Amino acid sequence: MSRLRRIAEIPAGSWTKWVVVGFWVVVLVVAFPLSSKLNGAEKNDAKAWLPANAESTKVLDVQAHFQSPNIFPAVVVYERSSGLTAADRAKAAADARSFAGVHGVSPGQVAGPIPAADGKAIQTILAVNLGKQGWNGAAKAAGSIRAIARSHANGLTSHIAGPLGYAADSSKVLKGIDSTLLYSALAIVIVILLITYRSPVLWLLPVLSVGVALITAEAVIYLLAAHAGLTVNAQSAGILYVLVFGAGTDYALLIVARYREELRRHDRRHAAMAEALRRAGPAIIASASAVIVALLTLFFADLQSTKDLGPVLAIGVAVGMFSMLTLLPALLVAFPRGVFWPYRPSYGSAEPTTRGVWARVGWRIAPRPRIVWITTAVILGVLALGLTGLKAHGLTNAQGFRGHPDSVTGETVLRLLRGHCDRGGSGILVTHDPRFAAWADRVVFLRDGRVVDQTRPTAGPESLLPDPVRH
Repeated sequence: MSRLRRIAEIPAGSWTKWVVVGFWVVVLVVAFPLSSKLNGAEKNDAKAWLPANAESTKVLDVQAHFQSPNIFPAVVVYERSSGLTAADRAKAAADARSFAGVHGVSPGQVAGPIPAADGKAIQTILAVNLGKQGWNGAAKAAGSIRAIARSHANGLTSHIAGPLGYAADSSKVLKGIDSTLLYSALAIVIVILLITYRSPVLWLLPVLSVGVALITAEAVIYLLAAHAGLTVNAQSAGILYVLVFGAGTDYALLIVARYREELRRHDRRHAAMAEALRRAGPAIIASASAVIVALLTLFFADLQSTKDLGPVLAIGVAVGMFSMLTLLPALLVAFPRGVFWPYRPSYGSAEPTTRGVWARVGWRIAPRPRIVWITTAVILGVLALGLTGLKAHGLTNAQGFRGHPDSVTGETVLRLLRGHCDRGGSGILVTHDPRFAAWADRVVFLRDGRVVDQTRPTAGPESLLPDPVRH
């Protein structure tokens, strides 16, 4: 008996299938609490996304010697289209004092309120130290500030912009995107399986196997992130859901198709599954290996977020492949042929795949494979020519959201403030953050109360709102 056949008989054996199922139950019990910690291990700050040798990354490293990298500046913008009232100005001043009581805000790090020249807007600038939570704690801090700014507003509109506001809105979006991607991928997979198998029961086994694979992959990735230095961000965690479900479903379709064929040729389920694994296993391993190698090439990327994406997704594909080759076959043979109801593949029955549209397509391709693959390659090559005209310039902060969150609206108001100054107004802003200084026409540097230098910013005001997710 060949080694491949002996290996294939492990999940397909009459009693070894229960060993395989028991093994995965133990893995699930251990992995489930670890997988739930993956979100807490994510690093979504700018440094985790930028190349290690980028100039901006080096600036962040140097800046860390002077202040915590977890300090996020915030701009609280107030606006009343009809013009600010005395009560509005008093509220902004009272809020500025209240902001100093927010956790992480130091009293000396609150500047303002600073009114616009036309009297329609006013802003307060503060720096918030998010501590060990870093980017993940932005939403809570922004919520506390927003609650103060919007209390007793009496029609005064307020928004939180700046790095803190953007990080809070991004955190909120990314926190929900995990569940959105998971449920969307799950729904698509269920529909595909129902259409393919046309069975109200069979689809449950592949979905269960993929779910176990996803939880296990998340646990492995968390352990590597916590103890081996692997960087995980919201982007890689979100794509992981889709990839594991997609690849796992693909492998499941191949295994189930082969198993159903062999059930018509064997009177015993276990022998049919062993033969199905022997025939489909090498193709699945080759396919998964090609994907894993391709994903690992991302490790050579310059962008840190792309570089760390490869290992995370490669782990997902590897675990998904292992689950589909072990857990799914064991579950399939644990149930009788009736799991395929209403199209039960009985021993000796005719193979339905020998007729139909795809059977006719296959019979047409078989005699002339070279012509088919050359024609297909030429067509794909012509379609790929469109890439020569691709102009990918990235997205602005506002374009990074589908709606209009608070930080984007706040950015719009900040631009209005900038416009007030451009129309002849003036304002003085005191800050230690160069991103805020980028909004000024002239920057004066002070040390111990004396002017030591002055310059005109060249970065542009957009630098005030860096995108920690897009970098």
